[in-house]
Amino acid sequence: MPTVDIDPDELRTLTGHDEKSDDDLIDDLFGLGLEFEGRTEDGEFELEFAPDRLDRLSVEGVARSMRYQYGDARGVHVPSPNSPEWTIEVEESVPDERPYVTGAVVRDVELDEEALESLIQLQEKLHATMGRKRAKGAIGIHDLTMLKGTAATEGNPTIQYVGVEPDEDRFVPLDSDQEMTPADVLEEHQTGRTYADLVSEYERYPAIYDSIGLFSFPPVINGRRTEVSTDSRDLFVEMTGTDQWTIDKMLNIVCYALSARGATLEEVRVEYPDSESANADSNGSRTASGGRDLVRPDLSMKTKTVAHDRIETILGIGLDPDEVIDLAERSGLKAEKKESDAGDLVYEVTIPPYRVDVLHPLDVIDDLGRAYGFNELEPRYPDVGTVGGRHERSRLENAARTQLVGLGFEDLLNFHMISEGENFDRLDIAPNEDVYGASEPATIKEPYSEDFTMLRTWVMPSLLMVLERNTHRSYPQNLAEIGFAAEVDERENTGVAEGRRVGAVLASHESGYEDAKARLQTLARNFDVDLETPPTDHPTFISGRTAAVVIDGEEIGVIGEVHPKVLVEHDLEVPVSAFEFDLEALR
Repeated sequence: MPTVDIDPDELRTLTGHDEKSDDDLIDDLFGLGLEFEGRTEDGEFELEFAPDRLDRLSVEGVARSMRYQYGDARGVHVPSPNSPEWTIEVEESVPDERPYVTGAVVRDVELDEEALESLIQLQEKLHATMGRKRAKGAIGIHDLTMLKGTAATEGNPTIQYVGVEPDEDRFVPLDSDQEMTPADVLEEHQTGRTYADLVSEYERYPAIYDSIGLFSFPPVINGRRTEVSTDSRDLFVEMTGTDQWTIDKMLNIVCYALSARGATLEEVRVEYPDSESANADSNGSRTASGGRDLVRPDLSMKTKTVAHDRIETILGIGLDPDEVIDLAERSGLKAEKKESDAGDLVYEVTIPPYRVDVLHPLDVIDDLGRAYGFNELEPRYPDVGTVGGRHERSRLENAARTQLVGLGFEDLLNFHMISEGENFDRLDIAPNEDVYGASEPATIKEPYSEDFTMLRTWVMPSLLMVLERNTHRSYPQNLAEIGFAAEVDERENTGVAEGRRVGAVLASHESGYEDAKARLQTLARNFDVDLETPPTDHPTFISGRTAAVVIDGEEIGVIGEVHPKVLVEHDLEVPVSAFEFDLEALR
């Protein structure tokens, strides 16, 4: 789980509760769902937080939640930004892969060392989470006094979001004292090398200019000219990305954090080249008028309708309407009583702009439960009597796992999610091949990380990844896993076929096909099933040293010696033999 570092003294200052001891704060934070993981070298709290509450990625966001918890703040607070004085003009040359931009001006902010560190942490945590390591959204924060906008027709100073050739212009990036082209940054600068893969395939690179010249190379690095320091008082915040909704919500979180420091927000006008690009976002976060101009930050609010009966059913307590409204206000929400078409009592709950996690009425009920205090709920026995027992599938898994351990394998539990490269490419197979493990994967529409983009179609990739990470350990290494795998199957109600697979690898200087088959035969004999191993071909294994696993007449797996090409891909210098088959065959 992600962690965030919070200075307890800063937390006391921002909440206005200097009397709270560290232990009191830790208890109160736990009530919010923030678990204390220890202290940093500087004595700060290291807190594990739920990744849905991205508004708590900074001490300002945590303090805001605690003020609601203490009853010092109530309801929905929305800052009132001043009218726009600056414009971001989006040019036609902007790369199609990263077409969206948003921004805000923040004035009169007091940035001491603690506040600056908190802002930097918030920026990087948002990059890592909502920004998908800057791939979906990247944040640039600049000292406004170092910017000089070009003159615009409406009189607003304007900066341009454009696309440039890799060697078209030069600027001095952060943490450097020499001018570089964007191409130079990707090759020579440490930060540039880290994020080079985000833009290296673009024909033109994203760039942001003022009248002086290039000052930001998103999503890679800002220019040194506009670097923010403790002396900065006015800031220009810009964000670029692949989705307007995402960067708008990231901007809201940053604006709320700076507003908590006493800063004044000022809107920024965003001008797209045409109305089609300005309204292309499927989430509806662009202009409702259908024009090509936006005004940001977008601090509009949405509502959710929650039924009173459902609140009481989920929480298991009786509440009167005034209590529900009170709990909502103590959660930073606003609730109004309504009557549904069926005549039932419901609440129209207003969600503040910084809350990106409220997608369903249950999210609102969770907030109400936390405000009430989950520890205050009285446990009770269910009114249905049942007799518990182990599921038949679980019995089969345990029996197979016990047999594998008895055969000398170390039992593993790996992630069910993986990347396409790990699942297919590194094992030399393709999704459309007619071989075991090659099938259409169930992919994640918006993956949290490029390392976890799909559900694995077999467990062999996970086993080889473990071997790859343990090359420093002695051999033999005999590993096994009974794990989950899935593939797209339109015949299933869900469209995805799920199953459990038995996978095993034997890695040693003397490992061979016979070693794997001997253990597979023993496993089959102990489960009283008929095993056959007719020769077959599979790209992951050596031709002539590979066989299909046929149990009770049905082909349900593969066994063989892993191909040298796959071993080299995983940096393995010893032979590996392996087998994998469907667990249900042992039933």
